[in-house]
Amino acid sequence: MSSRRRLRVAVVFGGRSTEHAISCVSAGSVLAAIDRERFDVVPIGITPEGRWVLSHDDASALAIRGRELPAVDPTGVALALPADPAAKELVVLDGAAVPDEIGAVDVVFPLLHGSYGEDGTLQGLLELAGVPYVGSGVFASAAAMDKHRMKQLLAASGLAVPPYAVVRRGQPLPDVTALGLPVFVKPARGGSSIGISRVDDPADLAAAIDLAATHDPKVLVESAVVGREVECGVLAGPDGVPQASTPAEIRVTGGQSFYDFEAKYLTDATEFDIPPQLPPEQIEQIRKTAVIAFDALGCEGLARVDFFVSDDGAVVVNEVNTMPGFTPASMFPRMWAASGVDYRELVSRLLDDALRRGTGLR
Repeated sequence: MSSRRRLRVAVVFGGRSTEHAISCVSAGSVLAAIDRERFDVVPIGITPEGRWVLSHDDASALAIRGRELPAVDPTGVALALPADPAAKELVVLDGAAVPDEIGAVDVVFPLLHGSYGEDGTLQGLLELAGVPYVGSGVFASAAAMDKHRMKQLLAASGLAVPPYAVVRRGQPLPDVTALGLPVFVKPARGGSSIGISRVDDPADLAAAIDLAATHDPKVLVESAVVGREVECGVLAGPDGVPQASTPAEIRVTGGQSFYDFEAKYLTDATEFDIPPQLPPEQIEQIRKTAVIAFDALGCEGLARVDFFVSDDGAVVVNEVNTMPGFTPASMFPRMWAASGVDYRELVSRLLDDALRRGTGLR
């Protein structure tokens, strides 16, 4: 029998952003799917206040129950990961006895969505600590999180993006007649449709900007694209070369004016077509464009690229998500399942990719 030890993977979730609960849901699904014959698992929750704690390895505790969203239990043993690449050790911060599973970490699966996790901050810490991690590095994570900078990079690569304006507190309201109505007003560095409003009347614009600004002082006002909403997953292959999944079309059927938080997580009034009912050549264009967008931002590991397909057939990139929702019901795993990669294999491939890349310049 081989005496080779199992690799230790830290699953990090929760965090300080408004997407704390969705991160917990993603983590529960990954905890249930990790190959325990290959990996020892250390579940690490980050509270909304930013405290790192050792969490229970219990996937069911991180599920949505009805309309009740999960959260990190703040009573766990407090931990820290020092920026010391010679150690890679999780350090216990309180006086509790050190659990047996605490020690050097081989790889991190950072299932954090939004600020202080998906935006390059956690990735910077892991680079300093010399611990490999799933997903994009510092630059791509930061660039994709800021929808303004992301659109600039996508446009510079020749990709179509919706017309938009950037607003900060105290600045004049943008001329929505130039953008056309309706417009969508959103936090520039947010996700899960939190803080987003659809504006059909210019009189409602100021209130929508104020709402978005409660989540981010930088606000994006974006033209609506009349057409269909399509997503495509990108996954690094064994050699690191990005591959595109079968795309999916999202159809909101519950009366919401757009694919908002309610439609995404709290109701079943959304339908999906995998693949979309589109001509084969248009599906192939979406897949190729997803890889171009992935490369334009310097993404690694995985991303979900969101598109609008306009009524005249134009393929417009809406945004790139470097750590998309990761439950089996989330679109990224569903698209890859339709492409022949089931959820358990998907988790293993992402961990293998992280170990292959390592840290540092690459």
